Amino acid sequence: MKMDKTERSGITLKSEYSGSPTPFAFFLVILIVFLLLAILTFPTILAALFGILAFVSLAFLPGCVAINKEWEEAIVLRFGKFQRLVGPGFFFKWPLAESFLKQDKRIITLDVSRQEVMTKDNISVSVDAVVFMKVVDTKDSLVNIQNVWNSVMKYAQTTLRDVVGDVELDELLARRDEIANRIAKIVERETQDWGVDITSVNLQNVELPEDMKRVIARQAEAEREKRAVIIKSEGELTAAENLEKAVRQMSNRALYLRTLSSLEDISYDQSNTIVFAIPMDMVQGEIVGLSAFAGAHKTTKETQQMKEEKKT
Repeated sequence: MKMDKTERSGITLKSEYSGSPTPFAFFLVILIVFLLLAILTFPTILAALFGILAFVSLAFLPGCVAINKEWEEAIVLRFGKFQRLVGPGFFFKWPLAESFLKQDKRIITLDVSRQEVMTKDNISVSVDAVVFMKVVDTKDSLVNIQNVWNSVMKYAQTTLRDVVGDVELDELLARRDEIANRIAKIVERETQDWGVDITSVNLQNVELPEDMKRVIARQAEAEREKRAVIIKSEGELTAAENLEKAVRQMSNRALYLRTLSSLEDISYDQSNTIVFAIPMDMVQGEIVGLSAFAGAHKTTKETQQMKEEKKT
């Protein structure tokens, strides 16, 4: 829809551009004619009259020519009524009878001043925005509206307050681009008769009250702590599952050798006192063997004592 309007506008502009030098040529011819008449009738009173008329024609010549810059277009008004549209470069007009108004065709940046807005969930925020726009129909922008730039900015301010006041704070912070696009569409729909095209609208800053900033900071911190606890618990669960699988696959001897290896790893620093808890089922065989060895040693010693007593 926007492209069709631009294309139609471009076709209209080309057809209405006027480069006819008729006004300039008319006064130039009048100047030459009166100069020749003044020369031919010199030194009579008519010569002076023709000289004055030639001077007046010369004074009108600069008023026949005007210049538009590359980024400008102008409308020509004849006795206050729209006559034609002229583009960049030289153009000609009739002095006194015709006047012209210029319009800038470049993209213009409009700063929407900071607005105090109450969101849908009753939180006061300060929002400012930037509107990018350009004129696509010079005639409409000059004839249908008095000051197109100021009018678009004022309408953008009103739309900004209405749209932001219709959303909650979380939505405003998370979906700024969507809200800006919504503002741009509303402004463009309402200003389509002004001959402008709203290129884009960007929300620059969203300022929150200090107490609300602290609340959001605490909420973010709690969310990070929550994620940290969940990640830590998931890691512990995975480690426990892996250890349980390892215990199932390792025999008591293997666990005992792993225990001895761990003791060897941590025994390099002799300044530390290490208390290492070992399950009884891991060293049960060693304890039984040591007990049997101690019992046999005690029996041997008692037998030797009895033999010595008999000899005595």
